[in-house]
Amino acid sequence: MPFIQIDVTREGVTRAQKQALISGVTDLITEVLDKDPHLTHVVIREVEPDDWGYAGEQVSVLREKGITAQRK
Repeated sequence: MPFIQIDVTREGVTRAQKQALISGVTDLITEVLDKDPHLTHVVIREVEPDDWGYAGEQVSVLREKGITAQRK
């Protein structure tokens, strides 16, 4: 029974995006590990930007500096 947890910052991930993540990860686990999709659990946790740090800074501070995770 695979259990996958996805952590994202709480910055406007939509319901449709979450559904796409759940579906995509389930498909990947099914394809790569040959697991039953009906036994695959996916949990998405949203974390406040103040509660997530990277390189010694809070994500909220990095966002204020214009640093984002968006692909360029």
